[in-house]
Amino acid sequence: MYGKLYLVATPIGNLDDMTFRAVEILKTADIIAAEDTRNSIKLLNHFEIKTPMTSYHEFNRYDKAEYLTGLMRDGKNVALITDAGTPGISDPGEVLVKMCHDEGITVSPVPGACAAVNALAASGQSTQEFVFVGFLNTKGKERKEKIAGLSGESRTVILYEAPHRLKKTLADLYAAFGERSITLCRELTKKHEEFLKMSLKDAVSYYEANEPRGEYVLVIEGISREEIDQRKAHSWENISIEDHIRRYISEGLSKKDAVKQVAKDRGLSKQEVYKYSVDM
Repeated sequence: MYGKLYLVATPIGNLDDMTFRAVEILKTADIIAAEDTRNSIKLLNHFEIKTPMTSYHEFNRYDKAEYLTGLMRDGKNVALITDAGTPGISDPGEVLVKMCHDEGITVSPVPGACAAVNALAASGQSTQEFVFVGFLNTKGKERKEKIAGLSGESRTVILYEAPHRLKKTLADLYAAFGERSITLCRELTKKHEEFLKMSLKDAVSYYEANEPRGEYVLVIEGISREEIDQRKAHSWENISIEDHIRRYISEGLSKKDAVKQVAKDRGLSKQEVYKYSVDM
């Protein structure tokens, strides 16, 4: 008979948020798979948990998932924990969970803290519908495209961000989102817990004067119906090919790059679009 995989949520700051059930599962499991055993040993020692630990992290997630599923096929119960919060959410646990489902191994959540949900609930932003993104790519085309896509999202957007990247992320968000409301949730459940709700523009200015400290959850207002209508009014679908080219040139692109982008937007060949730019 197969064992189980328990997804055990751990505190995101305040150890008093650990549940009785979480402690019991960690004590009775055959092995605990932890993202960082050096960090998790402090938690286990605090609750006098003696269960053996093994590391399970970003760099060994595939090989170790094979090992752990093997243990569960042999009837062992595995408890998975992350450094803080719910495992499997924006962390390597996703791989192990998928593998368990493929193998027919039962996955059982042990609920507790989740930074994204707690931040959303206390953010003052709409909680009716939301999209969780986790951490953005740190650079490159994928990051730019992701932010551009999120700028048109009507649901509340939730992001995670580290303090040393916060200023750049806020600047990138402001450039794409414009005057949108954001709640910056910092150090959740800890001594210096803080919620700052303001416009993206003010957030950029605030952190030019104040150094970011601690881990952040960013909760951003979705696009309004008025802004959607305004964007549609400025869509290239409502302008000529010549004006479409001029728009990209006015935004700083060379004529060659503007022609290339217009061709991509409209699904035309560059040669076909080029003839509209000859007199520019």
